[in-house]
Amino acid sequence: MRRNRITVILVSVTFVAVTQASRAAWMRFRGPNGSGICADCGKMPSAWSPSANLRWKTTLPGPGFSSPIVVGDRVYATCYSGYGLDRESPGDIDNLERHLVSIDRETGKIVWDRAVKAAQPEDPFAGPGVPAHGYASNTPVSDGTNIYAFFGKSGVIAFDRDGKQLWHTQVGMESDPMRWGSASSPILYKKLLIVPATAESEALVALDTATGKQVWRQEASGFDSSWSTPVLVDVDGARTDLVMAVPKEVWGFDPQSGKLRWYADGAKARSFCSSPVADGGAVYAIEGQTGVAMAVGAGGQGDVTKTRVKWTSRDSGRFASPILHDGYLYSFAGDVISVIDAKTGKRVNRVRLEGGTEGSGRDFASPILADGKFYYVRSSGDTYVLRADKELESVGVNRVTTEPEEFAGTPAAADGTLYLRSDTHLYCVADLGQQVPKEDQVNGHATVAKDDGATSEGGGPRGGRGRGPGGRRGPGGRRGPGGHMDPKVIFAQRDANKDGKLTKDELPGPIRDRLADLDTDKDGVVTLPEFEQNMSRLFRGGPGGSGSRGSGGRGHHEESGPKKPPRPERPVLKP
Repeated sequence: MRRNRITVILVSVTFVAVTQASRAAWMRFRGPNGSGICADCGKMPSAWSPSANLRWKTTLPGPGFSSPIVVGDRVYATCYSGYGLDRESPGDIDNLERHLVSIDRETGKIVWDRAVKAAQPEDPFAGPGVPAHGYASNTPVSDGTNIYAFFGKSGVIAFDRDGKQLWHTQVGMESDPMRWGSASSPILYKKLLIVPATAESEALVALDTATGKQVWRQEASGFDSSWSTPVLVDVDGARTDLVMAVPKEVWGFDPQSGKLRWYADGAKARSFCSSPVADGGAVYAIEGQTGVAMAVGAGGQGDVTKTRVKWTSRDSGRFASPILHDGYLYSFAGDVISVIDAKTGKRVNRVRLEGGTEGSGRDFASPILADGKFYYVRSSGDTYVLRADKELESVGVNRVTTEPEEFAGTPAAADGTLYLRSDTHLYCVADLGQQVPKEDQVNGHATVAKDDGATSEGGGPRGGRGRGPGGRRGPGGRRGPGGHMDPKVIFAQRDANKDGKLTKDELPGPIRDRLADLDTDKDGVVTLPEFEQNMSRLFRGGPGGSGSRGSGGRGHHEESGPKKPPRPERPVLKP
């Protein structure tokens, strides 16, 4: 009798553990295979505010631009603390720590917080790169049992559900040319954790999930300036390709060995910040620096540009990864959404997001789809909800806070709940049957955009109106070299009192934080010559720029890294 009782208890515990692990399947960046789609989310909220349909709000131990993931009865998020919290006074970099935080889904209470001391030397909180997104931009991944966090130069760390550290593996200590920092997220394939250590060592690295030991490493200089997260493509039931978007090409690997199987030309961007999506054996990639989108069939060998590229187009994205749904590719670029026929590459619609609250102008989050609706979070925290069809009818625009928080993490969705993270809080939104008070309603909507072929500041399509930094619309929209607005135009727009100088109050969000870099003579104001000289310096060679890892481009660790081929070597195929 006692043995039977123990057996029942063990079975019950196992059942509860399995049920909790399988309760939600949003366990990596953008959910199942990075698609951004929650297929079985149930009824999702359409309207919310700080006082309606907000289940809970939790203060995080520090900022972060990574996305939350949902595993069973927990939500996990990464953050950083100790350094880089203020542009003008970043502090001592030796105090920098990364955090993995476990949060109870029902209550929002922090169950545990594991801090990891940052490996040094780390990229400083300076220039246009790291301050734009900080030190916690890589989304963790889980297999339902353990959680794997990629902390850039500080390595990859595995934790169990109780917060116990299982192993810690370094994957590189190098820097990208402009020292923009780490952002790509790891994924899982069978018993392998695949880490895109593009900034840390120009490599894809596969680790054994049980031990953290390296199984394979594929290096190539072509990984440089890619902040993309890989996607897995089921080719024919017997073969899976690991696909990665890199500047100018898309690459397909054998996920078991790391060997390059195929590559396709067409992604002409000099950097790749968005991630590809896949369906039916085809891969879709879209990037905004030069305005390019492409579809390529997986499963080939060698150069498949002429044989498997289905189409290319001049449609653009930027940081946001697209969504493939019901035969259409939806590309989100700042305030403009393009709808592209997935079979032909022809654009069938384009809408503009109007109104809302002014943000920093840096919209890093990607859209997700759940319960027949798109959820798209702007940097201001405005979340646009749209019908998931090619007409993109507006459902509403919502905010979870009236405080000036920055939202850059892609939302997570599970079991009728939406999880939004800012640089200070994690929010849980659900349909609680509450009405949003009139005073909390956000005045925003989507309208058909004029198709004049222009592009948005983030690289996406425009409707012909100029947009200055920080998301403000300005007259003319004239642009200087490299696709950025002409510094003279920006300066004239911001010089409110027309005294030929810009003070901190006259600078918008992302540039205001860089006053110390723009103010060469340190007199507290920025003149037009200072603005022109330093704006071009700040934006030169970053994502979408022309920097390279040659001649010191690898930063302070270049001498320790071997010279790598531009593309991984392919295995010799037997006739």
